[in-house]
Amino acid sequence: MQIHILGSAAGGGFPQWNCNCANCAGYRKGTLNAVARTQSSIAVSEDGEHWILFNASPDIRAQLAAFPAMQPARAVRDSGINAIVLMDSQVDHTTGLLSLREGLPLDVWCTRQVHDDLSSGFPLFTMLQHWNGGLTWREIQASEQLEFSIPCAPSIRLTAIPLLSNAPPYSPRRDNPHPGDNIGIFLRDTRTGRTLLYAPGLGQPDERVLGWMRKADILLVDGTVWHDDEMIRQEVGTKTGQAMGHLAQSGPGGMIEVLDAMPARRKILIHINNTNPILDEDSAERAELVRHGIEVSRDGMHIDLSGQP
Repeated sequence: MQIHILGSAAGGGFPQWNCNCANCAGYRKGTLNAVARTQSSIAVSEDGEHWILFNASPDIRAQLAAFPAMQPARAVRDSGINAIVLMDSQVDHTTGLLSLREGLPLDVWCTRQVHDDLSSGFPLFTMLQHWNGGLTWREIQASEQLEFSIPCAPSIRLTAIPLLSNAPPYSPRRDNPHPGDNIGIFLRDTRTGRTLLYAPGLGQPDERVLGWMRKADILLVDGTVWHDDEMIRQEVGTKTGQAMGHLAQSGPGGMIEVLDAMPARRKILIHINNTNPILDEDSAERAELVRHGIEVSRDGMHIDLSGQP
């Protein structure tokens, strides 16, 4: 199983186009030791040729151009994307579907709640019907009792884990989320036994989710904010991380404390907001992550789990 990180930032990317927070301003001035990042998405493959896209960010065109495997050039019109899995119906995880219209039809795997949101409040499924039949919905059951596979990668088994996080502003379940609004995906390679938990919207890990985290060889989880009130402190927003459905890294019960208790061989943060001080590679916060053995994902990071356990 191969995992390629197409984008590692939260909504807006880094630097965000209209933001002059310390990180964004420092990056533009060249005074911050950091790298630019696009909005979060990963691709997974069992053979390095046929890929499952997890989320389709607004930066999808640039992300595909930066990863040659996504253009295998087997035909005049071609793509390495064989299926798409949506973790939620948020704008920064779904808007890229519009940029893929020339490659339709495509199978999109998501829960009923996500499909409902993307057929009403943000009707991507409806709009894209006009391009070669559009998106074909394949329902994901948000049930920890069910494994499923996707035809292009039959040796990879997936389990959808309901997460405690928020629904988007255009959802009727905003501030009243239901199981299936946001999921993590546990991936198991049946050939090697290697496992990965991908959860970019991990708002509050309960004991059920912690159990899945303990099973994973690699954790690729929410790294949105360092402080819960980070955006308020920096005067770029009015909501806390928890209100947006994200668990801060610092403080009691924060992501660092959670990850410290996990046996995973690698612990990696993804979906990093432009305000988060861990983007500065010289920051005290970044040094603290290093002390705890926690990595910060970057665009283009590649993880190969194809070897034997």
